[in-house]
Amino acid sequence: MASCDNCKKGAVLPGEPTGTMVNGAYLAAGPEGNTSRAIILLTDIFGLPLINCKIIADNISKRLQCDVWVPDLFNGKPPITVDKLKVPERVGEKIKWFSLIINMLPSVPAMLFNRPTVAYPRVENFVKELQNKKKYGKLGAVGYCFGGTLAVTMAGTDLLNSVVICHPGSVTEEAVQAMKVPSAWACAEEDMGFKPDIRRKAEELLASRQGKDNFVEYEFKDYKGTVHGFAARPNLAYPEVKAGYEGAFEQTIEWFQKTLPV
Repeated sequence: MASCDNCKKGAVLPGEPTGTMVNGAYLAAGPEGNTSRAIILLTDIFGLPLINCKIIADNISKRLQCDVWVPDLFNGKPPITVDKLKVPERVGEKIKWFSLIINMLPSVPAMLFNRPTVAYPRVENFVKELQNKKKYGKLGAVGYCFGGTLAVTMAGTDLLNSVVICHPGSVTEEAVQAMKVPSAWACAEEDMGFKPDIRRKAEELLASRQGKDNFVEYEFKDYKGTVHGFAARPNLAYPEVKAGYEGAFEQTIEWFQKTLPV
């Protein structure tokens, strides 16, 4: 599983979650009885223990007036624990490679046992069981970092109607080519996970479908002054990071309002 220095960095968002845990998943509930649409939030590598994903889910639910579910991608054991969270450096600061290697080594076994190909069946089963029970009219997913990689894969299935992908981890050309639902991409200025050449290729592949039967709507937005993780674990002390976090959140809301209309 690809990882980078910034996968372990970020900050805890202010506030407290207001949702509930339901069978191991977090639910930020929308208006009672509203099943016209729902959102699945796919977390970063810190999983459910980092409250950021729950706070973001609460905020999405309030804005879209729908249920937002956050499944447990790691069976209760995220590869990186919250106590390892580090405040990120500014854009442009050189990577300390020795420190990176030393810090990542203890997490390698857990990352291997929770790589995207292992976690994906958990998400797939969760969504199928959820839909069998709730029967939502439309279903979207927003994925951050690790969860962004899963969102790309899910976009190639019939499980979803729309996705938002925020600074994903490793993404293959094959996965992008298989995507068949509308996608919005929130990209960092500097990202070791979703590198510039991979980001450009992803957009080129989607753009190459223009005028063809397999064309799906898409958009890419780049946020100045940000690094991998900015939409999920922003250090709000940096004005450009704060602006990027808020911009990516608004992009998410606007995209789902557009592609999952009620």
